[in-house]
Amino acid sequence: MTAPATAHGLLSGLDEIADIGRDARRGGYSRHLWQPADLELRDWFTGRAVRLGLDVEIDRNGNTWAWWGPRGDDAIVVGSHLDSVPGGGAYDGPLGVVSALEAIYRLQASGFRPARPCAVLVFAEEEGSRFGIACLGSRLMTGALDAGRARALVDADGISLEAAASAAGIDPAGLGEDRAALARIGLFLELHVEQGRGLIDLGSPVAVASSILAHGRWRITFTGEGNHAGATRMTDRRDPMLAAARSMLAVRDAAVASTGSRATIGRIEAVPGGTNVISSQVTVWLDARAAEDAAAQDLVTEITARVSAAAAAEGCTAVVAEESWSGAVAFDEALRDRLVHSLHGVPTLPTGAGHDAGVLSSRLPTAMIFVRNPTGVSHSPEEFATLDDCLAGVAALEQVLRELL
Repeated sequence: MTAPATAHGLLSGLDEIADIGRDARRGGYSRHLWQPADLELRDWFTGRAVRLGLDVEIDRNGNTWAWWGPRGDDAIVVGSHLDSVPGGGAYDGPLGVVSALEAIYRLQASGFRPARPCAVLVFAEEEGSRFGIACLGSRLMTGALDAGRARALVDADGISLEAAASAAGIDPAGLGEDRAALARIGLFLELHVEQGRGLIDLGSPVAVASSILAHGRWRITFTGEGNHAGATRMTDRRDPMLAAARSMLAVRDAAVASTGSRATIGRIEAVPGGTNVISSQVTVWLDARAAEDAAAQDLVTEITARVSAAAAAEGCTAVVAEESWSGAVAFDEALRDRLVHSLHGVPTLPTGAGHDAGVLSSRLPTAMIFVRNPTGVSHSPEEFATLDDCLAGVAALEQVLRELL
């Protein structure tokens, strides 16, 4: 029915996709929505699901479902995502998909037959690395992202999401809130590698999520005066790159001053981008997070004030525009407690990372299982989980599904 559970020191599914989307420049993987690596991963998922006897379909927002048995309402749905950040690790997303398939295989092999509908769900564009909106597939499904805005999103090559969807065989007119799909989900479970160090200190291979920090992304555009790098005196410059540099330090200082908050500038683009040219415009992207909605919004307000001051000091202007926002999530307490009991009292942990399970939590019960990350490093080629811990995650998911189904 499927390959052995392990191969070359990995879960077999992770081994099967280990060469898909490798990024020679960044290291790690670059797997982005409807681009070749993503399409190859979709084909892999379909093939592996079909070998398990699952029935595969793609919904109107590009999310992929694999049904075990008849489709129906009140389904137990489990899954994650297959896309990555640029140069990301092997576990963020794929571990949850591979573990879901492996758990179902184990249940099948034991002769277990579900009494409720069950599906594995792979969400589209969870990382937002192509079109800039994290959890794109789940946001569209729930209506958290306006379909018209989504269709108008443009990637780094100037290709609109509308055009990319059409090229991938998705009707862009059908993008948007999918009440029929939501109605089929009784609850959603997501297994994910931990993106932090909590389980290292707790000495446990798995945990259940308790909450997700409030978080969002903002685009900051600095405008100055483009000019010649050699002919323009230092005192005559209105350099937006310097305004951006001052602001990056201000972002860090604002976050440090707000207990428990996090703020990051992880991407920068300069126009025109020449070595011997003073930029005319520089754009950076801010990721800001805090435990509560108000704290996150206060942090961004403070950052905006500091950014404006930094820009003015260089004779430039700055505009801060929100690209996405997710409020703090407290996972369904009854479902969380049921998972903890089922897994014999494993710890609960908050997370600073966003997930599709967090987006869906506004519409239905959701829960997450974390697998220990022995380095705490994520969104990096160094991201890792031991084979034993991965197998513990599969066993936990199998146990939970056995009780829920």
